[in-house]
Amino acid sequence: MEKNQSKGDKQMVAEWIENGAVVVDVRTKSEFADGHFPGSINIPVDVLPNELGLLKNKQSKIIVYCRSGARSERAKQILSASGYLFVINAGGLSDLPNAR
Repeated sequence: MEKNQSKGDKQMVAEWIENGAVVVDVRTKSEFADGHFPGSINIPVDVLPNELGLLKNKQSKIIVYCRSGARSERAKQILSASGYLFVINAGGLSDLPNAR
């Protein structure tokens, strides 16, 4: 398994989702309210360093996404620097698979 991918390929993202990865939407609360990936949790990238306790297991597979992939890349870097081992930047919401 590859650790801490930059923008992950869609097949790997889909496999991780199928296997129960934590999906984190790092957009703002209002963007999240306007629509988000089913089952994702919202932790805006600006507060992520203070909310790492919500992601307890540093060995869990974590998929981060935003609108375009820029904020999720920042989130991936924050998580990696904090010791999370398996993080994929899925890019934007539209890059995620439509169905589980």
